[in-house]
Amino acid sequence: MDTRHLVDREIAPLIDLFPRVELDSAPIAVIRAKAAETYAIIPPPVIAPEALTIPSIHGGPDILVHLFRPETSRPGSGAILHIHGGGMVMGSIKQLQAGPAALAAAAGVPVVSVEYRLAPEHPFPAPQEDCHSALAWLAEQADSLGFDARRIVVAGESAGGGLAAALAIMARDLGGPAIAGQLLTYPMLDHRTGSDACPYRNPTTGEFIWTRASNRFGWNALQGSYAIDDDRRGWFSPSLATDLSGLPPAYIATGSLDLFFDENLDYARRLTAAGVPVELHSYAGAIHAFNAIPDATLSQRFNAGILGAAAVMTGPSVG
Repeated sequence: MDTRHLVDREIAPLIDLFPRVELDSAPIAVIRAKAAETYAIIPPPVIAPEALTIPSIHGGPDILVHLFRPETSRPGSGAILHIHGGGMVMGSIKQLQAGPAALAAAAGVPVVSVEYRLAPEHPFPAPQEDCHSALAWLAEQADSLGFDARRIVVAGESAGGGLAAALAIMARDLGGPAIAGQLLTYPMLDHRTGSDACPYRNPTTGEFIWTRASNRFGWNALQGSYAIDDDRRGWFSPSLATDLSGLPPAYIATGSLDLFFDENLDYARRLTAAGVPVELHSYAGAIHAFNAIPDATLSQRFNAGILGAAAVMTGPSVG
């Protein structure tokens, strides 16, 4: 279905800035190089990061992280672990610094962005284990960085949002570290989307930026040899988790034309049914990565919402 006429007019130029790439027909190095060119449109970070290397707690290699420290910190507040997007197969913390820097500046808390290993070279559970290791390391830095370890929030966009949701489930199942909230921007949650097993048949979603074919490629790369036949299925694809109880409050932002629209709404519904507080925002006329056009009205509304939620979730405990 041709949906270009449904795209918000201020967002529409993004379609031509993100050229269509058939992921399954190009070498992964070419895919990543083209992605890096596209990410170059993102404005520079408002805070310069510190590059640090941290240990894995799962037996993997050391992990690179970027630490963003705000000029002014709020006493008694928490911290944010940020996970970048890229469909599980591309992107890096160097290319995607603007988001975590903005979170640090707006919320007045330290933000750590993790360079998790990418598929297909490193399939499940490598990315999830890297993110969990970064969460564990961040929790241990509460005294040195001056934040409340009980107020750590996980945040991410697209694949990063999916990994943030998976990390919340993983941390609950493994007994920590504690997470106070989830900031999920058009999160990539359901490995079935776009496949023959897809439970969503929305004809207006997924035409631009991240398509059904892209989604199949990303999830197949992440899956590797994993049979999805054990209790870790929710760590792999959060929409497959059978138990969503005991998870931290979630803020979910998505676009009405985004491929992930239906899975995001379904996940929000299931979270609320499990007793998890959810704030859900859908932006009409918004395609995947719509906020890459920062001056658009939709992007400004999105930024105000997500940055406000970050400040609330990491804020000092009441009572």
